[in-house]
Amino acid sequence: MTGLAADFDTWGVPSRTFLILYLVAAVVLVTGVLIHRRALLAGRSAPPADQLSPQQVAYLNGGADLAVWTSLSVLRSQGSIGVQPDRRLTTEGPLPSGATPLDRAVHYAAAQHTPARQLSSTEWVDRALTELRDGLDQRGLLIGANRRAALRLGPLLLAALELLGVFRIIAGLANGRPVWYLVLVVIGLAVVTTLLFVRVPRRTRAADAALRTLRPRNRHLSPASNPAYAVYGATGLAMAVALYGTASLWAMDPAFAQQAEIVRQPLTGGGGGYTGGSSCSSGTTAGAGCGSSCGGGGGGGCGGGCGG
Repeated sequence: MTGLAADFDTWGVPSRTFLILYLVAAVVLVTGVLIHRRALLAGRSAPPADQLSPQQVAYLNGGADLAVWTSLSVLRSQGSIGVQPDRRLTTEGPLPSGATPLDRAVHYAAAQHTPARQLSSTEWVDRALTELRDGLDQRGLLIGANRRAALRLGPLLLAALELLGVFRIIAGLANGRPVWYLVLVVIGLAVVTTLLFVRVPRRTRAADAALRTLRPRNRHLSPASNPAYAVYGATGLAMAVALYGTASLWAMDPAFAQQAEIVRQPLTGGGGGYTGGSSCSSGTTAGAGCGSSCGGGGGGGCGGGCGG
């Protein structure tokens, strides 16, 4: 009878045996993917705060738009940029000394009378932003295209394992074998795979550490502290915008911000930082398991339903 039962095992593998092997493979693969993910998201050690420019801080904190607003704030504070009655930007003076590639691009776009809200979409500003982003990626602070692709390789392997489980379930049902434990495992694995595939942060943990260092040091620049931006100069204003969003630009020059139609970005509770710059958790963890163990039995299958 044992030999006859084995003849009807799906794919010639008993249900309990397949479930155990599948669980082991799932645990090993998920663990390996999480270890690989953690290494990729670590980045390099956090650089000293004085080695990050305000525009780099802005890109890490809020992305391309915040970097553009940071550049615009510097140019405005130094009299290089103004706004026309039709709400388009214009140049009112030369570039200040020490202008960055992004400053030059924003200044040129203003000379073409580009609206502030369209700065990021111009080819000159876009090239400068790409250069800024690539530099941060090379320093291990941003999750660039290559690192993002590497992060999604693990979930693709998990998806392949899920597909094997689905095929086994279909074959088990066709063979009249119990499959409910395997269904639960595949569902759990699907949840883990989806989370790992979707939750890809913009920046590394090294960047998070750098921002955590900068915020307390520059708390005096928060609009909630009513700072006198003229005292801190263009660099201080740029860092204020980089860390606290365009609320700082509105506090410095509300007439310009309103006429240029610059969106006022809110602060977090208590003015701790810019709300748009959060990075999703880099340590997503989850597991998949079988809620019940299979009872004893010969090669024919388990009583309650295991692996098809």
